[in-house]
Amino acid sequence: MPIQITMPALSPTMEEGNLVKWHVKVGDRVEPGQVIAEIETDKATMEVEAVDEGVISALLVPEGAQGVKVNTPIAVLVGEGGAAIPPPPAGEVAAKRPEGGATPSPLSHPAARSDSSPASGGAKRERVFASPLARRIAQQSGLELNLISGSGPHGRIVKRDIEAALEKRPLAITRSLTIANGAPAHKSLEQMGVPAGSYDLVPLDLMRKTIAKRMTESFRDVPHFPLSIELDIDALLKARAEINKRFADKGVKISVNDLCIKASALALKLAPESNASYTPDGIALHHHADIAVAVSIPGGLIAPIVWQAETKGLAQISHEMADLAARARAKKLKPQDYQGGTFTLSNMGMLGIKSFASILNEPHGMIMSIGAGEKRAIVKHDALAIATMMNVTVTCDHRVVDGAIGAAFLKAFKGFIEDPMAMLL
Repeated sequence: MPIQITMPALSPTMEEGNLVKWHVKVGDRVEPGQVIAEIETDKATMEVEAVDEGVISALLVPEGAQGVKVNTPIAVLVGEGGAAIPPPPAGEVAAKRPEGGATPSPLSHPAARSDSSPASGGAKRERVFASPLARRIAQQSGLELNLISGSGPHGRIVKRDIEAALEKRPLAITRSLTIANGAPAHKSLEQMGVPAGSYDLVPLDLMRKTIAKRMTESFRDVPHFPLSIELDIDALLKARAEINKRFADKGVKISVNDLCIKASALALKLAPESNASYTPDGIALHHHADIAVAVSIPGGLIAPIVWQAETKGLAQISHEMADLAARARAKKLKPQDYQGGTFTLSNMGMLGIKSFASILNEPHGMIMSIGAGEKRAIVKHDALAIATMMNVTVTCDHRVVDGAIGAAFLKAFKGFIEDPMAMLL
């Protein structure tokens, strides 16, 4: 019996993926556990393994296909003596065969899948076939595809049809600029007065789409506020230099970021109310300080996690962060490397940024923003002195971390940074 292989959900938040590469071709026999494809999610590129054994009868989605929805059929597997399902026409995907042997109707390419969900009253919307590019341009321009005639094969809507519609742009095919919750939808640049053809449009990849969506939701839905302090880091820099010099023969090279990870983990344990997450059922007080560290990668940011950082030495933290950062930039992280955590740390000091405030990374109750250290004139013991100062800001989820709790965390963090020997206790 034919078995459909569908686009897997490789993380709890995954809604769609890009099919980067097939490792099999039609006619290949596969075994359970054999890698058959590479799928790019919003965070990483991951290998997909076969669950059943059999022969690949059809590859329904080509290499390079983008925006393939989770659970969309991507291939067909048949066992010994099973009837093969022929590949669908170009640009289309075979639908799952219903019980009873009825021949299914074809679905459009997953990246441009038709709108066929039931509308109010039980009616179904007319199925619309469109190329991925045409669908993307229409969405960005606010055009209703079901009101546009397609000139492509089998009446498929292609780019030239969208361009023709944009030139006419009657009100009949212009979508109301509202979204479900009543907030204004994004207008196109042309609608805001930017001439067409005066810019290059770089399509959004899955990572950038996800970042935009989650940061918008976080900034809009979570009541937040910043708390900032300045830290004297001369003692920290001295301790770092001594550690690296003493243990250089063992390959130890501790960074300021490593020290901040350790200090924040210890501070969270010292001020346990700050190591918390908001849930509709109550406030979750975490048992460990699992520190997510923002890493810049091509296309955006990702925050891999140093788990139970309060239990780890500086050398181990440094080694783990080097490994996580390298795998993040190669898009080889696994979901368990970046999902979860209790606190986020973002350091832009190496880029020369003196002070900034970050957007909360849910479900974390706080995110710390670390600026560059610089020598300044300060008053110390009632006299002018020169010290290396560093600005730190925590953005707090006010549902969980109020001003007093946030201040308690910063006081503890300051103590560890300005007296690094206290981290050894």
